[in-house]
Amino acid sequence: MKKLFVYVCFGALTALAACSGDAAKTESMPTTTDNPAGAGQSAVQDDVSAKNVVQIAMGSKDHTTLVEAVKAASLVDALSNAGPFTVFAPTNEAFKKLPAGTVEGLLKPEKKDALIDILQYHVSVGVYKENMLQDGQVLGQVNGGNITIGNKEGKITINGKANVIATIPASNGIVYVVDDVLLPPSK
Repeated sequence: MKKLFVYVCFGALTALAACSGDAAKTESMPTTTDNPAGAGQSAVQDDVSAKNVVQIAMGSKDHTTLVEAVKAASLVDALSNAGPFTVFAPTNEAFKKLPAGTVEGLLKPEKKDALIDILQYHVSVGVYKENMLQDGQVLGQVNGGNITIGNKEGKITINGKANVIATIPASNGIVYVVDDVLLPPSK
């Protein structure tokens, strides 16, 4: 009985010492997050990992209009999450092709639902790499609509109109830079 008591005490002391050692290590470990209470995934600070789809857009001088729209639609946190997402990201020049006043109108608070619908029409759940995109393939979009892929001799188009001009891998998916804004069909 004495031996059992000694073994139990020794085991408990060893476990206690191990736990206190781990606590000391944890306190000194650097972290990559500085997420204030109530902030979403987009508030996580991480300069080590690959960029997510939102960070890629935010780092691009050619996507300032898209970033402004994503912020106005309150979609930054959703698109910063794990995904995976395939995002068709229109350039600033693509937004300029829309009729005058369209973008400004969509950025108004009362048009938020329409803006969300349009932006979600640019996002597929899943990662569709270039070699997976087949001519005539239909992809379901987050807004419930569908887009049709064109792929002729390696040139990828969306709905027969928007051209893919660049492909950028992201930590939570893939970004296809497109030269036209995708507008969902009327419901």
